[in-house]
Amino acid sequence: MMQNMSMRYALLLACCGVAVLITAACSASNNLLFGEVQATVGTHTVVVSDCYRTSVPPPHKSGDDYRFTPCRDADVTIHLETLTVNGRSYGPLNPADSILVDHGVVSVKHHQTQNDRWK
Repeated sequence: MMQNMSMRYALLLACCGVAVLITAACSASNNLLFGEVQATVGTHTVVVSDCYRTSVPPPHKSGDDYRFTPCRDADVTIHLETLTVNGRSYGPLNPADSILVDHGVVSVKHHQTQNDRWK
């Protein structure tokens, strides 16, 4: 009976330890469990999936250029509001557009401005 209680206690401690590790690896900008990182790059929210890192380097600004390289295979550059991912241009962005790089596929969600609602 005592040995059964010890096994349950050990299992409970192990589960709590795993939960703490998972929680510590997840933050507003980095979700290690789902392999997703997020950052604000200029006025844009950039989300990159399939990126399993415990810490992510922040975006860098140099003049009119922004660069976010959270993983080796995701290099996001915004130069004068023109989006380039891994050397391929994806055209102009509007302020506050959101960018998703999902397993190498790039999607842009255009932010609707107040003036656009009346068109």
